[in-house]
Amino acid sequence: MAGLNPDTPIPTAITLHQRARTLEISFEDGVTANLSHELLRVYSPSAEVRGHGRGQEVLQFGKQDVELREIEPVGNYAVKLIFSDGHDSGLYSWDYLYQLACEHESLWGEYLRRLQDAGASRDPAAPIPEALRPKPAAKACGNH
Repeated sequence: MAGLNPDTPIPTAITLHQRARTLEISFEDGVTANLSHELLRVYSPSAEVRGHGRGQEVLQFGKQDVELREIEPVGNYAVKLIFSDGHDSGLYSWDYLYQLACEHESLWGEYLRRLQDAGASRDPAAPIPEALRPKPAAKACGNH
C-alpha cells in the first residue's frame, strides 16, 4: 500500500535536515524534493489549516522560523510531523507528500501571494494585520 491511493509512489527515504530546515524525501519513481519546514507547516493537511471544506483554509503567517522537531510514522501510509510552534495534528500521507514534492515551487509561490494579498508576513515578529486578528467571542444571552 502506497498511501491512500495505491498508485502513489512510496517514499524510499525521508531525511530531516535541522540546520537547513528541510525535509528531504525521495520516492520509488525517482522524484526527490527538499521541502522547507515552513512549507510543510503552512500546507499542513490538518483541519486547523485546511478547514473542513473548500474555501475554509486558514492562512498561516509568521512561520518563517518554524522547525520540524519530530517525524512519527503512522501505519504504512503516512507520517505525523511535530513542529516547534506546537502544531502536530496533520497526517501527511504518502499521497500528500508526493503532491507537495511535485508541486512545491508553485505552492510556495501561491503561499507568498496569499501572504501579500492579506498584508501578512512570514516573519513571526511582524504585526498581525487587522483582518487576520482573532475576533472576540460573542456574549451569550443572559451574560450581561
